[in-house]
Amino acid sequence: MSPLTLTLLIVAAFAAGTVDAIAGGGGLITVPALGIAGLPPHVLLGTNKGQSVFGAASSLASYVHAKQVDHARALVAFPCGFVGSLLGARLVLYVPSAILRPLVLAMLVAVALFFLWRSSTPKQPEPLTSTTIERPWMRVAPIAFLIGAYDGFFGPGTGTFLIVAFVVLLHSPLSRATADAKVVNFASNLAAVCLFAIQGTILWSIALPMAAAQLVGGVVGARLAVRGGETVIRRVVFCVVIALALKMAYDLTIRGLS
Repeated sequence: MSPLTLTLLIVAAFAAGTVDAIAGGGGLITVPALGIAGLPPHVLLGTNKGQSVFGAASSLASYVHAKQVDHARALVAFPCGFVGSLLGARLVLYVPSAILRPLVLAMLVAVALFFLWRSSTPKQPEPLTSTTIERPWMRVAPIAFLIGAYDGFFGPGTGTFLIVAFVVLLHSPLSRATADAKVVNFASNLAAVCLFAIQGTILWSIALPMAAAQLVGGVVGARLAVRGGETVIRRVVFCVVIALALKMAYDLTIRGLS
């Protein structure tokens, strides 16, 4: 790989880490970039996880440092997301991922509409943590497991889906939901990396330089989210959802014509 191509991949990783720390969807940047660089599909997926796990770790650390993460929920969310991702990654070896594309596209459109509606409603004061949900772990566990499995199986939009799930099902403020989503996102990335590393599908000579950029981008994005609060997160989430939906619609159209 040429130095110029590797440099462009590093820039893409920094941008992905920044976006992913705020709203999820960093894979929308890194996966196409790795594909354009010419990596085979299985190596592409493994290398992408190999570098994205570092960005997820750095953004999670920043949220923990800012005291935005609900530790009680994290004790449930992390193991459930880890196990779910392992099962999803194993399942993808046997089930074609193409069957998920129309469903994911529909979900992304629904998410975009949700955030469009939410941004137009009057802003109400929200508590730092939800006190209206009894036994929140009973909702956290299936959310983390199912979306973690989705991340291991397919992936695009995982962070966004986690944010929406925590907002809708746990009544979390958007800033807290974003922080809690990073717990699951790191767990699912870590599980997938373990599996891909065992299979030898991670090209570390590319993954490690991109990982360094992901680390920096994750810290920058997390700080922007903490300082900018609801407004920054909502705008970035909406833009990422629209971009993901357009990309998937394009992929479906190309496949249908081919």
